[in-house]
Amino acid sequence: MTFAATILTLYPEMFPGPLRLSLAGRALEEQKWSIDTIQIRDFATDKHRTVDDTPAGGGAGMVLKADVLASAVDHAFAMQPKVPILAMTPRGKPITQERIREIASGPGVTLLCGRFEGFDERLFDARPQIEQVSLADIVLSGGEPAALAILDACIRLLPGVMGAASSGTEESFEDGLLEYPQYTRPQEWEGRTIPEVLRSGDHAKIAAWRKARAEEDTRSRRPDLWDRHGGDPGQSASDVQRKK
Repeated sequence: MTFAATILTLYPEMFPGPLRLSLAGRALEEQKWSIDTIQIRDFATDKHRTVDDTPAGGGAGMVLKADVLASAVDHAFAMQPKVPILAMTPRGKPITQERIREIASGPGVTLLCGRFEGFDERLFDARPQIEQVSLADIVLSGGEPAALAILDACIRLLPGVMGAASSGTEESFEDGLLEYPQYTRPQEWEGRTIPEVLRSGDHAKIAAWRKARAEEDTRSRRPDLWDRHGGDPGQSASDVQRKK
């Protein structure tokens, strides 16, 4: 089964972009996934093909029109009625690796890319099947870079895309923690050596060290993840933050 991606955008020429390269590019050539773009402007009804207007109540910038967007979304839904529709917006719920894995296990995804000051909110009231997602607590010039990132995260999890079967599971966020630190040759570099346990050949000790480092780094670097993970009853992430 081919994972089918549909992108609703004002800039279809941005796709597949970097996804034409490396693992994703090879998977595209092997037809493990496909991509179609829909030009939102094609659904404007006036002679100027207008897709935006000034914000109600005043303010800077422009807002994407609900009627044009709804027509584009309806068209995409008719093309792929069984896939989730995600709107890229900083007002959305932060997307997680768990959600990425759910999407990657399905037949595909439709991604709606915003521009300007965002979407007319009535779109989401009228089309509740649209899932509003955020890539991070940042604001981009448009939803396209976020859509590329989400697509990349999905594609690498498709069967046969990554070489080692464990590559998609032994990494950050898969078990609620950051991944343990990695090392490679040379054994010594600028006076710094690879931790001795990783050179011991004792797989049980290596696994224990990696687990402990993953917990330690998550606790200190991402207290929000640590709290969600369950943390250590003896030391919460908030305790770590206060000490830091």
